[in-house]
Amino acid sequence: MSQKVLVVGDVMTDIIVVPEGPLVRGSDRRATVRSRPGGSGANQAVWLGAMGARVLFAARVGEAERGRHEAYFRARGVTPVLAGDSELPSGVLVTLVDPDGERSFLTDRGSNLNLCPDDLPESLLDAVGMVVVSGYSFFAPGPRQAVRQLFATAQARGIAIAIDPASTGFLREVGVAQFLGWTGGADYIFANADEAELLTGKRDPAEQMAALGAHFGTVLLKRGGQSALLGGRDGVRLDLPAPAVTVVDSTGAGDAFAAGFIAARLDGADERAALEKAIAAGARAVQSIGGQPG
Repeated sequence: MSQKVLVVGDVMTDIIVVPEGPLVRGSDRRATVRSRPGGSGANQAVWLGAMGARVLFAARVGEAERGRHEAYFRARGVTPVLAGDSELPSGVLVTLVDPDGERSFLTDRGSNLNLCPDDLPESLLDAVGMVVVSGYSFFAPGPRQAVRQLFATAQARGIAIAIDPASTGFLREVGVAQFLGWTGGADYIFANADEAELLTGKRDPAEQMAALGAHFGTVLLKRGGQSALLGGRDGVRLDLPAPAVTVVDSTGAGDAFAAGFIAARLDGADERAALEKAIAAGARAVQSIGGQPG
């Protein structure tokens, strides 16, 4: 694989809580509690590294933790480009996992909120074939300015751009029209069923595909344990089933899916082969706790 991929996104520590049953207000519930490295951008970068991609990961972390984070990413085949923040610590995410594997999040983005244009110099784009930007980077003014500037520079240099919407909660806060205005024109969007419905106002996957295709070159719709679709303005080109697996934790499944597709495309795979690899990566991810490969 000759071209590099640049991932821009959050570094988080995921605190994953799997209760044995429904929460008991004002009292105890036994649970499994684990701490794992996380963050949508970090997850994508580590999955890409595990797949043999040449990957750069740009983010902002607490200055006190920067050395530890850099060592972690290097050990996983990722070249870190991490700015240190002297004001805020690295981000933390608490994930509550339901019995069916679905998740709810409590998010403190910490130093990720201070990502700025100086953290993303144009030189990062040298020899890069694709830039992958997590939607979280668009949900606060500072990071949004930084990634939009990088976005424009990448487009001017003919570098492909992929967007992951990341959070329906934050999408509602900033507004769908605003988000589409900031990200429209990207070459790829990876959207799950809830994100696609929110972004388009439509429930039918074929209608979602056409609507998103008006803004993005290639649309990938992640349908969880059902299937994954690929297409664009002219409709669905591929609709492939997902394998039946036991879901332990769906954290990071979408990140693994995106990494599988991107790694395959940069390695020269056609759309079908890349989508197959994306589905396989997503299926692998849900079978273990945490958002990154073990």
